Amino acid sequence: MKRAIITVTGVDHTGIVAGISSVLADFNVNILDITQTIMGDIFVMALLVDISGLEDVTPLVSKLSEEGDSLKVKVSFEREEIFRMMHRI
Repeated sequence: MKRAIITVTGVDHTGIVAGISSVLADFNVNILDITQTIMGDIFVMALLVDISGLEDVTPLVSKLSEEGDSLKVKVSFEREEIFRMMHRI
C-alpha cells in the first residue's frame, strides 16, 4: 500500500474538512486516519491517506493546493516513505 501524509493549517472556519475530503474523494483516495484540533482559532488537521490507486500524484497535489488557496489554508503533501526517511532518528 502506498500512503501519504497530508497536513492542513490555517485560521478555523466552516468547510475546511469538507473541501479537503471532497478533493480526496474525487481522486478515489481513501482516508485511513485523520486527526484535527483547534488551538485558539488555528485549525490543524493531519490525514494519513491511501494513494495506491494513483500512478501520478501531481494532479492530486495540485488540486489540494488549489483547494487550500480557496479555503485560505496551507496544505502540505508528503509520501509516507519520504516522511519516514526525513524523520528517522
